[in-house]
Order: sequence, then C-alpha cells, then structure tokens
Amino acid sequence: MKAVGLYNYLPTQAENCFADVELAAPVATGFDLLIEVKAMSVNPVDTKVRKPKEKTENPARVLGWDAAGVVKAVGENCQRFKVGDKVYYAGDLTRAGSNAQYQLVDERITGHMPVSLTFEEAAALPLTTITAWEGLFNRLSLRPEATAEQAKKSLLIIAGAGGVGSVATQIAKKVAGIGQVITTASRDETRAWCQEMGADLSIDHSQPLLPQLQQHGVDGVDYIFCCAPTEVYFEQMADVIKPQGAICTIVETTGGVSLPMNRLQGKSVSFCWEFMFTRSMYKTSDISEQHVLLNRVAELVDSGTLKTTLTEVIGPLSAINLIEAHRKLESGKTIGKVVLSEIEG
Repeated sequence: MKAVGLYNYLPTQAENCFADVELAAPVATGFDLLIEVKAMSVNPVDTKVRKPKEKTENPARVLGWDAAGVVKAVGENCQRFKVGDKVYYAGDLTRAGSNAQYQLVDERITGHMPVSLTFEEAAALPLTTITAWEGLFNRLSLRPEATAEQAKKSLLIIAGAGGVGSVATQIAKKVAGIGQVITTASRDETRAWCQEMGADLSIDHSQPLLPQLQQHGVDGVDYIFCCAPTEVYFEQMADVIKPQGAICTIVETTGGVSLPMNRLQGKSVSFCWEFMFTRSMYKTSDISEQHVLLNRVAELVDSGTLKTTLTEVIGPLSAINLIEAHRKLESGKTIGKVVLSEIEG
C-alpha cells in the first residue's frame, strides 16, 4: 500500500522530513477493522511525535490519528461494523496511523460517520471531539445534556479557536447547556471563530485573564478546560477558578516543570488531565465508550446541533502536503482543523 512515513525525526525545514513509501497492507483480525482511509487531519500530537530526536525507523513509521474512511474487511470478533460502512475514528497512539491507504483500527474506538458530512469534514472531528467530550463529561463531571443547574454555571476554555477548543465550545454550549461559555483568543479572526462556535464571551489569552473577566462582571468561573500549555496558565487558572471549582487540562508540562498544586488547596479545587488515548493504550474496561461517544456525536452533527471544525483541505496525502500541514500547525496560527484527502494512486 502507499503511505507517507518517516525514517528520521526531523524538523519540517528538512526536505526528507516525510517520505512517500510503499508498505505491506495490514490484515484485519480480532476486533480490528481494515479501513481504506479517505481523509485525515493533523493534530498537535502528530507534531509532538515527529519532533526531532536521535532515533531512526525501518520500515518507515506512519503517523496520523484522526481519519474517516470505508471498512474493507473485519476481524473475527467484530460485531459493530460490516464491509462498506463509512467510519470515523482517532485510532491508537501505539499503532500505525492514518497517513496511508489502509489502517487497522479497533472497532471499539470507531464510530459510524455522520451521513451529512464529507470524508474531509468528518476527519476533522474524532480526536478533538473525543478529547472535548471526555474532558467535559468524564473529567469535569458535567452532564451530557442541558440541566437547570448547568445553565447557572460558567466555563472558561483557554485556546478556544484551536481544534479541541472549537468543538469543546460547541459541546459545552449546545449539548451541556452551560450558561456562560467563555473562550480565549488573541486575534480578531480567532475571536470571531469562537463566537461562531457558540462562545458567549471571548477574552485575550496574551493578557492577564482575571482583569479582563472582571471588566465583564465575571469574578470567577466554575470550570476551566485548558487547551494550551498548562504551566503557562496554571497560576492564572488558580486565580480565576471559583472555590470548589474544577480544572481539566490536556497539555502536558514541558521541561520537567512542576505545578504549584498547593495554589488549589485553599479553594478545594479539583484538577485532572484528559488524554484521549488512555482507553486504547491501556485497553480499559470501558474502551467501547469511545464507539458510543462517536456515534452520539454523529447523531448530533446530523441533527445540526454540532458542526465540523474543518477550515482547510491542503490536498491529497503526500510527503509534501503532510510537511505543509505540520508547518501550519506548528505556526500556532491555525483555526479549527487542517485536513488532507486520501492518497492518490
């Protein structure tokens, strides 16, 4: 099969950062689906895995953990899908990724694709949607339906115009019914995007957060969902969160930085992490919840409640186009999601 992979971990300035390669096509067994990949998106996890390091791969390593495609074969344990089904999924970080013609994915972390979307539109959703859904409902313990209590609550989403922030804003407002959803964005176009996604208020994350909130009559928030470097915003989150509030973050600390957790003790604040690959990496007993989640999101998309966060299709999958996608993501200026179509050939 055709694929785009890497032999060395290089910066995007290197022409051989990625290579167009031929690999053996995988075979579906057990719970695996063999999927013909029709579109795939790029996420920060891709750039983090690819970051330069002294390591080589042979055969080439295939990245990519966000895709949509068609089931071509099923393993003997599969019961949820049949050949010909259109699916979308984020996959498993420990396995070969979606930057290829074909990919094996466990059916328990795969969902039926929204019928109202193209493959490209669907490929923009799985990883960020799972992250946002699990962060809001499994980690922050919000309910996945509107309630009178949640209508009284406030949520701050740091980095609201990114892939996760874009879908988290929609889910928080349109599914959970949070009364006040506040996002951060530092440019006119990103603030406009956040409002399009459903934010009630957008403030600038390049400036101190609490004074901006207070200017809008907000003295604190009940929940924080941080989609930006945790150590950069931890002290501000400690200032902004209300007593007995809860914080969820998705970005690991860098350079061995320790967080001053005692800042949260006086307010009895809950703090947790969200990593959407946990279920697939550890084969948790509730691994099938991601299948259920993706099917539920497909229904919400098809009903018009949620919408894709696709903003750009770079072109068909190739080494050149994948390098361009990584460059765009590393610029820190992308809005929503960047997607590639299926590999040609």
